Amino acid sequence: MNIRAIAEDEASRISAIIEDLKHLEGPMLPILHEIQATFGFVPESAKQIIATALNLSRAEVHGVITFYHDFRDHPSGRHVLKLCRAEACQSMGGEPLAETLLSRLGIDWHGTTADGAITVEPVFCLGLCAQAPAAMLDGELHARLDEHCLTDIVAEARR
Repeated sequence: MNIRAIAEDEASRISAIIEDLKHLEGPMLPILHEIQATFGFVPESAKQIIATALNLSRAEVHGVITFYHDFRDHPSGRHVLKLCRAEACQSMGGEPLAETLLSRLGIDWHGTTADGAITVEPVFCLGLCAQAPAAMLDGELHARLDEHCLTDIVAEARR
């Protein structure tokens, strides 16, 4: 398949998602979530297609995508590890724990390991403040983390 055909297929799939969901009240977030579920991220090309379909500017769509941390502009790793950055987790050692993990993995926030296994993202509260520090791997919560627990979580994700 050539590049033009890929772009046309992507645009067609994005348009179909929009058509299915634009009848909803406040359709942009459901559309963005479905596009991300389909592609693993929100392609740059989607911004103008969404804007045109919803009678918005491309800047408005871009603003929504960049405001919400859950939307990505590039593919993530096979597993997404979200580390809580809220005050309770920071006060219980979450910040040095995160710095150690990122250093060991050789990435920064929103980065993906070289083997494509893990993307690490910040999140600002997982609701486990009494069990801080906390993380979420592929939707599964982990609490009372220490370096050993986090090492085990990463090792499991890499298998």
